[in-house]
Order: sequence, then structure tokens, then C-alpha cells
Amino acid sequence: MEPLLHLGLALAVGLLIGLERGWHERGAAEGMRIAGIRTFALIGLLGGLWTLLADRFGVLLLGFAFAAFAALVIIAYVRSSTVDRDYGTTTAVAALVTFALGALAVAGHQAVAAAGAVVAATLLSLKPLLHGWISRLQAKELFGTLKLLLISVVVLPVLPNRGYGPWHALNPYELWWFVVLIAAISFAGYFAIKLAGARAGIMLTALFGGMASSTATTLNLARLGHRTNLYAVLTAAVLATAGTMFPRILLEVAVVNHRLVPTVAAPLLAMTVLAYALSLWLWRHPAARSESGELELANPFELLPALKFGALLAAIMILAEAARLWWGDAGVYLLAGVSGLADVDAITLSLARLAGGQLSDHVAAQAIVLAAGVNTLIKAVLVAVIAGRRLAVRTVPALAAVIVVGAAALWWTGAG
Repeated sequence: MEPLLHLGLALAVGLLIGLERGWHERGAAEGMRIAGIRTFALIGLLGGLWTLLADRFGVLLLGFAFAAFAALVIIAYVRSSTVDRDYGTTTAVAALVTFALGALAVAGHQAVAAAGAVVAATLLSLKPLLHGWISRLQAKELFGTLKLLLISVVVLPVLPNRGYGPWHALNPYELWWFVVLIAAISFAGYFAIKLAGARAGIMLTALFGGMASSTATTLNLARLGHRTNLYAVLTAAVLATAGTMFPRILLEVAVVNHRLVPTVAAPLLAMTVLAYALSLWLWRHPAARSESGELELANPFELLPALKFGALLAAIMILAEAARLWWGDAGVYLLAGVSGLADVDAITLSLARLAGGQLSDHVAAQAIVLAAGVNTLIKAVLVAVIAGRRLAVRTVPALAAVIVVGAAALWWTGAG
């Protein structure tokens, strides 16, 4: 029964892809299509049958069978394109893919064959959507996509995954992984802003930017506040990007050292809830709904900010280890406060790595929350200095309340 079941899967693979192709070419006259649902079903079955024969008479037989089938598809394509002047090769290529998937279904790769058929049918059905995207794609967006793939798919896998430098504190693979992560989040934020339109653009900038660098996002929002009168919307956005920082910190701790999560969860979640609640209240306020403005879209791929973060992360990894060795816990607290002036991710990752081994969970949790509080305070300073009084009177008290709630939650849980 096993060969019969495998042949049944090969037939199902052809039926699925043939269903999509038959629906796509449903308007064509009978005999004017290269292949329909029945033909594709037979193609999948043909690939499975030749695989059974190749298992008995040698694998070369399957190669000759595929070559002969490819020649048949090419002849059919040439004749069809000569008649109707349609030079699209999608159906011809889909036929070759169906043969290969049918062969995989019988060769023992049933999961791969089934998944491949679903992906192929989905991809074939997305033609209008994909062509619409391509028609709206700008040159900078295409180049940005290629650059992101270059640093992630090409560069990242070849980097060594071990420690270098003083105290072996620097790991090139980990450092570049976070560079790729920040660039990818900013890239996704760009397209989300483009699709959402100007009304929600500022808030989406805050949310997506907060995932990458809440300090840099706050700086941009403060500059925008100096040039516009979108005060209610900008205040909600500053609180949203501040609130996004805290779950991001918690996620980083969970990835690097999950044992530390219960110690830092209460203060970080308390600050998250208050920041988001205030942001939502301001965003839904009539003053914010009545405001309108344009949001200029920047380059979708910004590598320089990600590289600066990588350099900052490398420096703080070394300084964290040095402060721990030279000054003990006091040095860790001092470094956490200073690091919070710029960004919290680097010190969070460093402290989470040290916690439970070279550093106690108690000290690591205190230092992480301290860095988050200092960074939130810096956001208030940026708004007050750059955006001016009208935005500061709304934003600074709210950020101060977030800091107080975090400190209270830390004290209440006993970590302080």
C-alpha cells in the first residue's frame, strides 16, 4: 500500500497545481492551453511512476525521463506561443515543477512535495498582486531590499561565531546579527508607513522605530515637533516608542538569558502598560483626530544607524566586562546609567549574558531597569530641548510617571 499512497500524493500535487492553472486559463478555448487540471494531475503521477521505475532500474532513468518530458513541454510551449503570441513561460515551468514534486512524493520526501505544491500553487495565484507591487516599487526600495539580503544572507553566515578581543567579549556573528535585526525592523517599518498613509504614519514610525532604537526615534519625533503643530499625535507617538522599548528589552533578556525574565518582568511590564495606555488615550483624543500632516518617507534601508549600534554594542560589551572585573557591582550600575544615555539594548544584552554566572541576577535586573529609566529620562530631555515647550508640557510629565511606576514595581517585587 505504501507505493500506492505515495502515488496518490503525487497525483494530489498535480491536481492542486492544475486547479490553479486551470482556473487561471479558464477563459481559453478547448485545446488552446498547454495544460489544464487533468494534464497537471497526470504530470504529477508521471513523475511518481518514473521514480518507481528508477528505483528498480537505476536513478539515471529518472534523469532521462525528466529530460524527455522537458523536451515535450518545450515543443508544446513553442507551438502554443506561435499560435496565440503569448510568450509567458509560467505554465511550462509549473509543469516541470509538478513532475519534480511528483517524483519527490514517491522518493520518500512527502512533506517536501506537499509543501512545495502548496507554495507553487500560492505563488502562481499571486500574479496580480505581485505585478501590482512591482509596478509601484521604487528604485530605492528595490536596492534597499537587495542590500538587506546582502548583509543577512551573504555576510552573516560567513562570520565566526566565537569570542574575540579583550576577555573574548566580542562575538562577530552576534554583533552582526543585531545589525541585521535593526536594519530589518527599520525596513519593515518603512513599508508599513508607506502602505498605511500619512494619518497613521507618525504612530507607525514610533512603533516600528521603537523596535529598532527608541532614542533615535524620539529624536526624529522631537525634530518633527519643532517644525509642525501635530502636538497631540506626536505626544502619543513619543509615549508609544517609549512603551515599545520595554517589551523589546524583555524579549532580549528572554532570548539571551530566560532565567532573568521573572526578575525584570514586573517593572518592565508596568512601564509598558502605563506608556501604551497614555499613548492610546492621547491618540484617541479629539485633538489628535483633528490634526493632519504629511510624513516624508526616508530611505528604506539605513545601514549606518545599524552599524553605529553595532559599534556601540561592541564597546559596551567590553566595558561591561571591564567594569565588572575592576569595580564589581558599583561599576555595573555606573555603566548601566551611562549606557542608558544612548540606548539600552547593548547594556541589556551584555548584562543578560553575564547574569547567573559572572554577575548575580539581582544586580543585573537592577542595572537593566536603571538603564531603561535613564533612557526614558533622556527622551523627556530630547523633547524639551528640541521640540519646545508646547510638546514638552504634554510629554515630560507622562514619561516621568512611567519612570516612577517602573521604580515602584521594581521595589515592590523585591529586586530593589
